[in-house]
Amino acid sequence: MFEDLRPRPPDPLLDTIRQFRADPRASKLDLGVGVYQDAQGRTPVLRSVKDAERRLLETQQTKTYLGAEGDLDYARALGALALGNDVVGDDTVFGVQAPGGTGALRLGAELIRAANPQAQIWLGRPSWANHDPIFNAVGATIRDYQHFNAEKQSVCFDSLMAAMKEANAGDVFVLHAACHNPTGADFSMEEWQEIAQALLRYRLVPFLDTAYQGFARGLEEDMAGARLVFRAVPEAFVSVSCSKNFGLYRERTGALFVRASDAAKADSVRSNVLGIARANYSMPPDHGAAIVRTILSETALRSMWEEELVAMRESLQGVRARLARLRVNSIDFAPIAQQNGMFATLPLTKAQVARLKDEHGIYMAPSGRINIAGLMSADLDSFAAALRSVLVDTAA
Repeated sequence: MFEDLRPRPPDPLLDTIRQFRADPRASKLDLGVGVYQDAQGRTPVLRSVKDAERRLLETQQTKTYLGAEGDLDYARALGALALGNDVVGDDTVFGVQAPGGTGALRLGAELIRAANPQAQIWLGRPSWANHDPIFNAVGATIRDYQHFNAEKQSVCFDSLMAAMKEANAGDVFVLHAACHNPTGADFSMEEWQEIAQALLRYRLVPFLDTAYQGFARGLEEDMAGARLVFRAVPEAFVSVSCSKNFGLYRERTGALFVRASDAAKADSVRSNVLGIARANYSMPPDHGAAIVRTILSETALRSMWEEELVAMRESLQGVRARLARLRVNSIDFAPIAQQNGMFATLPLTKAQVARLKDEHGIYMAPSGRINIAGLMSADLDSFAAALRSVLVDTAA
């Protein structure tokens, strides 16, 4: 059976993580793995999560199946958090629990393929590394445009507008709601308004990928643009991940929300999504969703979680402010202070990234993406010195 099966090349980021763990150097620095880290370099379990788990331990009565739709109260609470209270009870919007944001994207990808096999998926480059494999796996045609100029550290908004004009009616544009991964460069509200108008004008469908709500400016502020788009168009997809803002990485906690043009079409969406879920994983895991539901439904726990979220956001903003003061050859770090979330993309070649790893024990994605949460204050001088080393030598 397996005679003609060939090994796949390793995922670049997962391979970077593997190499970091195998590196014996005490001074090594991990800027690759996409998890939040505190000032001690830990990825802690939030206090609100621990308290919610204790309550679940004391009160949960069963471990029976959830059903393909998952925890309905969780989906309603998460939908209200991400998209606003007006989505609760809206019969044109269907929400379903999914195994992480990745699972939500895959559900959406398969639904797109079933509903409109001719729909092209448009990705702004660079985008999250797993977007391509997810949409390729369902046989979708992927088109792209330039989202970010690493040299200028700025959004290429004209490129998006040109792509929307070129696209076919029914094509899908994957848009990062906030804290763009891998660049941290988000759209302004004025740009979101233009995006909404273009989607309507050219009859395009947005797929709003939401993985970092609360990490940019605040829970409401971070979703203002995405909500504007979601309410403006007749059809839309929204994937939500709780990995980062609830710290539930390994619990695979997410959801997919789909807007249809009327209630009858939303019911068709529901039956198709549940059929896709049943064939893929049957039913989603419970624990992470139960934690999120408990936190969002209890005032004291929600207040505690929001305070922890503010602390994480302020920590990231502090690292950005310190990075922005660096002076390293031709790299302009100043715009990083105006970007959002956990990631930034530096204008480095793959060869320079490889030298940073080999010569200095600094690990990052081959694209030059760094997880700024991995940079402690004590690391900044050595990080800058390592950058100067590879940049000067390359220039020479």
